[in-house]
Amino acid sequence: MPFFRWLRSNSEHALLSDAQRRVAARYGANPPARPHGLKDRWWRQVFAPVYRFLPWGLRRATMQAMPGSHRMGWPKPEYLPPGDQ
Repeated sequence: MPFFRWLRSNSEHALLSDAQRRVAARYGANPPARPHGLKDRWWRQVFAPVYRFLPWGLRRATMQAMPGSHRMGWPKPEYLPPGDQ
């Protein structure tokens, strides 16, 4: 697996688990399973909280610097919307 795909996959998983944990705590629901192993613990207990506190501009610049599908823009429409004809 290419590095950036691995990084994105792990970070998405960690951020999703962190969001689920925070929502569960807020509404009194069951949280996701606790981290298993050192790798999972690092992603969920170090990476996710640090990422959450980074300013949006820094997060966005980091994402734009990495290759991947998040850099693709919306395709141009092949038709004119009503009223623009």
